[in-house]
Amino acid sequence: MNAPASTADGAAPGSAEAPGVSPWRRFLAIDERENFIAWAQTLTGRLLICLTAITAVASYFPWWESALVVSAAMAAALAPTFRNPILFTATWLAAFLEMGLAENRILKDIAVVMQQEHVTTLSPILLAAAFLLLVMIAAWGSLAMVRRRPKSFLARRPLVALLALEVLLFSLTTIDAMQGLPRVLLWSMLVVLTPYVWFLPYAIVDQRARDASPPLLQLALLRPFWSPSYLPFGKGAAFLRKKLSKTPREVAITQLKAVKLLLWSNALLALKTAMAWLFEGQMRIPSVEAALDAFLGSQPYPIAFGWSALILATANYALKIAMWAGLFIGIARLAAYRLPRGCWRLLESRTLMDYFNRFHYYFKELLVDFFFVPTFFAVFRKHPRLRMFFATFMAAGVGNAIWHFTWEIHLLATMGLVGAVETYSSYLFYCVVLATGIGLSQVRANMGIRPSPTFFGRCCSFLFVWSFVVCLHVFGDESRKHTLGERFSFLASLFGVS
Repeated sequence: MNAPASTADGAAPGSAEAPGVSPWRRFLAIDERENFIAWAQTLTGRLLICLTAITAVASYFPWWESALVVSAAMAAALAPTFRNPILFTATWLAAFLEMGLAENRILKDIAVVMQQEHVTTLSPILLAAAFLLLVMIAAWGSLAMVRRRPKSFLARRPLVALLALEVLLFSLTTIDAMQGLPRVLLWSMLVVLTPYVWFLPYAIVDQRARDASPPLLQLALLRPFWSPSYLPFGKGAAFLRKKLSKTPREVAITQLKAVKLLLWSNALLALKTAMAWLFEGQMRIPSVEAALDAFLGSQPYPIAFGWSALILATANYALKIAMWAGLFIGIARLAAYRLPRGCWRLLESRTLMDYFNRFHYYFKELLVDFFFVPTFFAVFRKHPRLRMFFATFMAAGVGNAIWHFTWEIHLLATMGLVGAVETYSSYLFYCVVLATGIGLSQVRANMGIRPSPTFFGRCCSFLFVWSFVVCLHVFGDESRKHTLGERFSFLASLFGVS
């Protein structure tokens, strides 16, 4: 993400001072006005930023969690000497409190296995908290080992090592001798560890750098308090070091941008709610799952309703990604990290590669770092186009599938390996088609083939990208209820093919 070039009058293109910028754009550009920047450095300004941010975050999180994460972010930005202890405390305090004060999928997954094994003597909260502490201690030890042995397999292939550990834990749960309490303990460890599998590799890789961040900060960035998900919004310490605002003025600008992004996230949430009320409540447009059920029950909706359901589901999914990305990056910006947005101007996508970059930036970065780059430097060195396509396919296809499978690892407990893979066949097909399209788009771009800049060319690019995305959404929705063949038949019916 390069900074925009300067124009002749010294203003960056698109900035509030640039020629031709709309009055609305100037009004919103509070982070570019010196009076606002100065005000944001005062006590009153900081308090108002904090209260506004808490209110915005509370649309998503409970009030206690909103106050905790926003206050911690502001404190880390305003007390740089204590940044690392503040971030560490906030991350792990939020993680432990969430286990006891909020419903979450980890507790539900542990409870399901406890019910299967008829274990009632332990509490899911106690098990989750105990294994969360174990993960923290093990992560600290892993970082120490990597510093001592930088050429070990864990240091060179951290993601492979962690995924292998996941496979080992699951394999142990299938052994007859590991039934009852042992199986509950193994599953508890597995579901608590899984989210950290995608954060810890960044910390391990950074330990081999000359300017590596201290272990305290590395642990603070394992599912940091601004990103309690399976995806590292902000990547790891190495990326965050480059994005840290250091002067009071830079911090003020970054926090003003944070407030704007948090409010934008709330605007998207309001838009999603309004769309649900209008299209689902008033116009009775069904969900894709309901449309599929009706089609399979020989009572299909009209084709127009089927397409409307598919377009609405695609739009809702894009809004959901944009909302959460705005929320997480907004909180990180409060902590003075000048992070790029996670989802940016999707409708301006000109190619499938451009769409993938804009749609989920940090997911794309994860796939590039741990799937594209290792593949690119290992295979087909004498065939540059095949090399580029295959590396892209490994990232957008294989990496995408593995990440989403671990995100739903609880299915292994309820369905078993075979059942979980069978329900996953549609998403595997989705990954193959998406990766093929993105790979071809990447190769074409490297060959110098660009979409036409004319109005007609832009329209054609828009129709191609979004037709591809909408049709493919049939196979990539979050439901695991319908088979690949059923989804194919439903999509064919939308084109009038019975």
